[in-house]
Amino acid sequence: MRHEKAGRLLELARLLASTAEGLTLDEMAERLGVGRRTVERMRDAVREVFPQLEEVDDPPTRRFRIPAGLDGLFQAPTAEELAAVKAAAEMLAAQGAQARAGALRSLEQKVLAATRAAARRRLAPDLEALLQAETIAVNAGPRPFEDETVLSAVREGLKSMSRLRFRYEGGSTPGRVREVAPFGLLFGRANYLVAQEDAESGPRNWRLDRVHDVEVLAAPAAVPAGFSLQDYADESFGIYHDAVQDVVLAVTPEGAEDALRWRFHANQKVEAMSDGSVIVRFRASGMRELAWHLFTWGDKVRVVAPDLLRRTLLDELETARRAHASDSVAAET
Repeated sequence: MRHEKAGRLLELARLLASTAEGLTLDEMAERLGVGRRTVERMRDAVREVFPQLEEVDDPPTRRFRIPAGLDGLFQAPTAEELAAVKAAAEMLAAQGAQARAGALRSLEQKVLAATRAAARRRLAPDLEALLQAETIAVNAGPRPFEDETVLSAVREGLKSMSRLRFRYEGGSTPGRVREVAPFGLLFGRANYLVAQEDAESGPRNWRLDRVHDVEVLAAPAAVPAGFSLQDYADESFGIYHDAVQDVVLAVTPEGAEDALRWRFHANQKVEAMSDGSVIVRFRASGMRELAWHLFTWGDKVRVVAPDLLRRTLLDELETARRAHASDSVAAET
């Protein structure tokens, strides 16, 4: 058997050992990017090597899993995997996300502690070389707030599906005590709790740096049927949620190469035109954040629609012009 085939079988075995409920044949095929007949043969080959593979009835189909996991012999990490974990931890720490950086560092330590000594010795030279040759370029921007006490309490509410009570130093009435049903967390330039305060209002974003004295309540908090945190996040260009707009951007031929590799939005459609330009279409809210981003494209992007985005961009330009054209600014210099 060729090495790559053995590697693919081990990849499938790891997938089956990492799931509690098991995977169907179709799910295996999707994750491995192969056809159903191929994955059936792979499953049979895995069963020969790992006889503990079990089948679980889940009408109208069946699921497969390796319930006891895999022996450490098959689980030794690579230098690339460890370097990626360390780099991710450093990137989060540089952004101010100390709680998540600490979680990754703890995971790294656990992986190394579970790795056999001989494997650690083999990994050490390659890992050191990668760590010296790779680094993270930190972009300018706000450092997201992460208080481990706040995050721990919010995550406890999410896991137990319980309502949260906290004092919120934001909004129109700073200091007011709120009770909400938590739906999830959004991490980005700023970190937010997505939660609903009452049945009449929809979900809204609560800045974590303004959340204080969090208490997990005994009252249940169910996420509405059909709600998807990813879909909710995808509605906005950034963090701010307002009316969803149909956005059309025209990118000049000079910016076309960058635009074809750029992700403006999760649901974007990009069309290359015969004159070398590019048309980008997507639906999103958050026109102010989008306007801020479009400044980075200079004269390579023109707003075709909506008018709201065009007006927002012009308003932001005018605000900046007034701030920098005043006599007081000139006098200070």
